[in-house]
Amino acid sequence: MTREQIKNVKITYDNLESMIEAIKGIRIGIIGDGCLDVYWYADMRLSELSRETPHYPLPIVEEKMYPGGGANVAVNAATLGAQKVYMLTLIGRDWRGDCLTAALNDLDIDTLYVQKSDTRITPTYCKPVKRGYSDIAYEDPRIDFDNYVPLSKDEEAGIIKSLREMAGCVDVIAVCDQLKFGVITEGVRQELADLAAKGKPIVADSRMRIGCFRNVIIKPNDLEAFNATEGRAPSEMTPESAAKCAEMLHKRTKAPVIVTMGSKGALWYDGDTFCTADAVRVPSPIDIVGAGDVFLAAFSCAYAAGYPGPESISFANIVSSVVVKKIGMTGSATPHEIREQYHKYIDNEAR
Repeated sequence: MTREQIKNVKITYDNLESMIEAIKGIRIGIIGDGCLDVYWYADMRLSELSRETPHYPLPIVEEKMYPGGGANVAVNAATLGAQKVYMLTLIGRDWRGDCLTAALNDLDIDTLYVQKSDTRITPTYCKPVKRGYSDIAYEDPRIDFDNYVPLSKDEEAGIIKSLREMAGCVDVIAVCDQLKFGVITEGVRQELADLAAKGKPIVADSRMRIGCFRNVIIKPNDLEAFNATEGRAPSEMTPESAAKCAEMLHKRTKAPVIVTMGSKGALWYDGDTFCTADAVRVPSPIDIVGAGDVFLAAFSCAYAAGYPGPESISFANIVSSVVVKKIGMTGSATPHEIREQYHKYIDNEAR
């Protein structure tokens, strides 16, 4: 595979507008690991030595919570303006689950398929952020709430039952498989493969098991693609090497493959054609937390609206470029912000 054999695709502003409008009619279901991201902001100028222990506590002066993982995909689909957004996940009966459900409901995301278990906890990632006399913020090691055992057979059966029901209500399903012991089990993957074989558009993102999906569009990043094929990433990742991985993955999945490559953009391969879409060049600082979730939501919505894969990855790159400029949060992008981004960075670069 040579660079000359890979077609580069760009979308015009008119394309962008038509996609934004078309997404308003899309019904999307998200299945996967719904998580909660919590930011605790500590003002260390207020800390006093504890009387009980030889430590200085973290005086929390502000707390912010955001839906993460699959829940962040749902948030981004809603913010893009999708007509209906469903979330299918399994959480615990704990305060974190209550906060996550409330955050989804606040955005009119349908939580009909959010299931709760007495034996599971809601995956939550708490990030203490410390400030002192300077304006520099330092993030301490995260405090993670996670599950360390697989779903029970009954829990898996409940997820599969809800997946079948949700599939009948939506135009596209986005899959967010992030956790080692998460919602996307072998049985769930088989059900997704069966639904895709019957014609349901499905797009899957997975940190550890991207090579295990069949019949569905998969969206690994370049490192995940290499890990699933070559076993070891090269020192320098290029569109050509990503294309080789995409070709190998396509032989397994029998469906299109997207490889996201950070600042190098994204690649699409459908079994016949290789296409790339450039990343939008935005200045530092950037925060890539949640960028993959944004891409998954934006691509899934545009593709379900009838736009070809290459144009849809170009759209998703633009949407992702809005979110990486939102520092210290798992952000989302509104249609207004997407339009502004196009004018600011793509129109100006073309001139």
